[in-house]
Amino acid sequence: MTPAQEIARRRTFAIISHPDAGKTTLTEKFLLYGNAIHLAGSVTARKQQRATTSDWMELEKQRGISVSSTVLQFDYQGYAVNLLDTPGHKDFSEDTYRVLTAVDAALMVIDAAKGIEPQTRKLFEVCKRRGIQIFPFMNKCDRPTQNPLALIDELERVLGLAPCPVIWPLGNGPTFKGVFDRRVNQVHLFERTPHGAYRAPVNVTGLADAAVRDKFDDYTYDEVTEQIAMLDGATAPFDLAAIHAGKQTPVFFGSAVNNFGVQLLLESFLKYSIPPTTRRSVSMSTPGAPAPTEAREIPVTHQKFSGFVFKIQANMDPKHRDRIAFLRVCSGKFERDMVVTHQRTGKSVRLSSSHKLFGQERETVDVAWPGDVIGLVGHDAFGIGDTLSEDRAIAYDEIPRFPSEVFAYINNPTSADAKKYRTGLEQLLQEGVVQSFMPRNAPPGATLLAAVGPLQFEVVQARLKSEYNAECRIEPTPWTQLRWVEPHPSLANPNDIIVASGVAFGTDKFGHPIVLFPNDWTRDYFVEKNPELKLHEMPIEQTVSA
Repeated sequence: MTPAQEIARRRTFAIISHPDAGKTTLTEKFLLYGNAIHLAGSVTARKQQRATTSDWMELEKQRGISVSSTVLQFDYQGYAVNLLDTPGHKDFSEDTYRVLTAVDAALMVIDAAKGIEPQTRKLFEVCKRRGIQIFPFMNKCDRPTQNPLALIDELERVLGLAPCPVIWPLGNGPTFKGVFDRRVNQVHLFERTPHGAYRAPVNVTGLADAAVRDKFDDYTYDEVTEQIAMLDGATAPFDLAAIHAGKQTPVFFGSAVNNFGVQLLLESFLKYSIPPTTRRSVSMSTPGAPAPTEAREIPVTHQKFSGFVFKIQANMDPKHRDRIAFLRVCSGKFERDMVVTHQRTGKSVRLSSSHKLFGQERETVDVAWPGDVIGLVGHDAFGIGDTLSEDRAIAYDEIPRFPSEVFAYINNPTSADAKKYRTGLEQLLQEGVVQSFMPRNAPPGATLLAAVGPLQFEVVQARLKSEYNAECRIEPTPWTQLRWVEPHPSLANPNDIIVASGVAFGTDKFGHPIVLFPNDWTRDYFVEKNPELKLHEMPIEQTVSA
């Protein structure tokens, strides 16, 4: 197979949704239909003690939610699929946003009973800004839902999409028996399997078939035929070129938990989504390079290998306590044992331990192409956002940054655990699960953690206990905002600066000065009284380079 053919068959996508819309369930069913697993672990059937493949962390199994993004790779009908399952909870949105930098398309799962929810809308806006293809899937049609026509209208009215319903539901809730494929005018009638653990048997026929007519009562049959007639008259015909151009959005209906419409969704998505595309290099100075990197488009066909790290994860394999860097290949051909430049440090590194990923399982990979996500083990210097490349003129700046909103002190109450605690906390900080800061006058032995949501602190505490056997104590603080402050002589004597009660000074891990504020008023008062001190939501060097 030629390099162009290898790249053309890659599909790298994320599944996004509001919590509890069925995102992880759909992920499992894709793996089931892709022959990657033989029995889907139902998220709701906890009594069976089957955990989902993508939710491998102990906390995820206990809570039944995804708190960490996971890469799952499998082949299906000639396509090489890189599927990234993401956390739905808003407290882990930072992890989800990072994952979205590594994908070319996104499946947006919507609970058909609730419609578009807040987190769905936020994630859609991120995808829209990045130009990521969106494929909405209206899930849970086996339960009472909103009118399907109202859901289509909401996509148009709220998200500004031009929806083209491809797969339409037949029935609603208890009367949901299958779906209608508008492209070929075919009805797919499904049979339920226990807990949706196996592929749903399906019978394909036409809408006018007597067998279809007998499946529904008069009201449901008349309603479905009327809805389809309305769609034929009111929506634009299916147009693949318009889909690729982002001017039309195919919409699918089904039930992930029962496998109704899942195979149609998977096959359609792989067929209609775009293969890996051009990435943009930015201009920046890198150590040891004769000149800054170049601001230019890097085509996937560029001969030299390049890629960027979008996630770090420790302890996916508890037997080895290792650290894995997730890298999206952007150009060229990756080959195991190749030597590349780590652009942030300017050092040459040999990539000898590379893996194909499947949840927490892994196997050695010798070759990867643009679009693939690979795991690199044994490189402690790699950080989130780092570029690895054979071409010194390439540097990617893909990772979004978000100001923290919650702050808490963490400390170790047991001196016997001190070494394990320090090791564990250092690893988790490298992952970017939370950020750390050092306020002046912090309690002895305490580190200030900052996060987007409070559940991230619980994850740190749970993982320190389960992965490092180290106890820790989390103590809330009054601060709600953090700002970086430009260097100024007056910062040498913070006690002389006029501030409101509760404001604190400190530094980040690089020694850059920061200020912590309890609320908007204290921040505004600081700005009013100290006009010479310039505040920034992001680190100074990131603000300048942006």
